[in-house]
Amino acid sequence: MGGATLRLLTIACAVFAGLPARAGWREAASTHDQNRLARLEEARDRALGEAGDAGPARAVLASPASGADVFGSWRCRTIKLGGMTPLVVYSWFHCTIRDRGGEIAFEKTSGSQRMQGTLTRDGEGYVYLGASWVQGERPHRYSGAGASAGASATPDDQIGRLTATQDGARLELPFPLQESTFDVIELKR
Repeated sequence: MGGATLRLLTIACAVFAGLPARAGWREAASTHDQNRLARLEEARDRALGEAGDAGPARAVLASPASGADVFGSWRCRTIKLGGMTPLVVYSWFHCTIRDRGGEIAFEKTSGSQRMQGTLTRDGEGYVYLGASWVQGERPHRYSGAGASAGASATPDDQIGRLTATQDGARLELPFPLQESTFDVIELKR
């Protein structure tokens, strides 16, 4: 290898070494959140049991997966199951899924409870890492392994699985840290 080639290779290595690696969702998620996602089915079953007659949620959860495109604007509503109140079905709001500089971004853009985060392709769906906040607050970001004051979790952190369905899409959020046992965001065009 010539001197000029070696110098270019050294410079290129130094430049790339300074760039952050594009980590997968497991590297970004806290251990606590990885455990929550691993227990998604347990959370769903427990919440459905706590909710009793959870007709709207059962219909959303029963819709089979499809390979449909998830990008674009959606009508969305949150269904909270179990926990403080057995079943709460909110009205329709607006959500978007879009490319944001090489990342897939999910955002609930209307209503008093807001959320945003990233989606990472995983199997037949996507893993969502995000955070919630209340309208009027500064938008929160997923804290991951950086939970505040040594806590294992930050109350606003969210993890879930987004699946395109024959009827639209659903985002399942197991063991939210506030209010419920299981949340489902139903998405319709």
